[in-house]
Amino acid sequence: MYLQEKENSVLESDSSLLQNYKRYPIEFTHGKGVYLYDRNGDEYLDFLCGIAVTGFGHSHPVIKRAVDEQLASFWHVSNLFESSGQQILAEKLAGLSDLDKVFFCNSGTEANEAAIKFARKFGEKRTTIISAEGSFHGRTMGSLSASAQVKLWQGFQPLTPGFKYVPFNDAEAIRHSITEDVCAIMLEPIQGEGGIVVPSQEYLKEVEAICKENNLILILDEVQTGMGRTGKIFAHQWFDIAPDIITLAKGIANGFPLGAAIVSSKVADKIKPGDHGSTFGGNPVSIAAANVVVNLLTEESLINISNCGKELMNELQKINSYFIKEIRGLGLMIGIEFEEKVLNSNIVELLLGKKIVTYFAGRNTLRMLPPYIINRSHISQFIYSFKSVLNDIHLE
Repeated sequence: MYLQEKENSVLESDSSLLQNYKRYPIEFTHGKGVYLYDRNGDEYLDFLCGIAVTGFGHSHPVIKRAVDEQLASFWHVSNLFESSGQQILAEKLAGLSDLDKVFFCNSGTEANEAAIKFARKFGEKRTTIISAEGSFHGRTMGSLSASAQVKLWQGFQPLTPGFKYVPFNDAEAIRHSITEDVCAIMLEPIQGEGGIVVPSQEYLKEVEAICKENNLILILDEVQTGMGRTGKIFAHQWFDIAPDIITLAKGIANGFPLGAAIVSSKVADKIKPGDHGSTFGGNPVSIAAANVVVNLLTEESLINISNCGKELMNELQKINSYFIKEIRGLGLMIGIEFEEKVLNSNIVELLLGKKIVTYFAGRNTLRMLPPYIINRSHISQFIYSFKSVLNDIHLE
């Protein structure tokens, strides 16, 4: 009883946790399918998926079985030894991406750090990387420096040198920024944290051409957009391009920590033993989960993601609200941008009050990243609650 009281008091006071997160006063105790349940037993429709992570929902039986089997075997041995699980997953990812080699790490930030290093190793004396304004590639110093959002830099400068920034969705700006020291261009196919910003159909094709013309490495950060989120395995497949490096994490292992950098042979050929590494990268438990996730990303699953995304977008576009500025997205990666005057109304908190989990992206865009296993009833539940929230908005 004392330990339980102690635990409750710690949760309430949050006294020992670094205050680097602004947490909502809700603790979820378990989840099943598309729903989460709090300490009071209340049910929440999860339209966030741990920020694009639990694509196949909570407590998926096939993923759970694979993880349980691995836990019963061993949890960690290090990358000093062979790993058949890693090899199997690497072959799957290389085949799906039409690339050649895979490096495993623990997160999207680490995958992007690896991509930065690999691109510079390829470039040799060329070390500068061009990224896009509004981008988000992580919070460690290299990935933070690649993330062209001034608000993220405050208090952490000087940044890591070797980055140039250009407007997103502007291929000519990239072309005019290329100098003899540039080795790579690093982009998100769709900007996630920047506000669910979808580029024009021509943009990435033009960037690909620029890279080929100048022998530059094209790095696509698919940490949020990859692993089926947009209705294809990788979002760049909608634009019919071939990158040199793809970075992945989030949905790759449905909640277990795993990141990956998939690279072309011309990049892989430059990397030698000792150039990069990770103690926990490609942990056997995470790998077991990820191998199941890839198997679950069938054509049927991808069609459901596309169809549900279209239906959700259509239902949202039917809503006639003065507060909504634009609705945009692809597959089950959707943003609703609100008019500036709505900023003081906390849409996320209002939706939580209706037992719907979402979050913001960018300055004033509501972000929805539902599980791949949703159906029409879940979309209807969200739309009903969202309409109710719009009626509850009071401008200051």
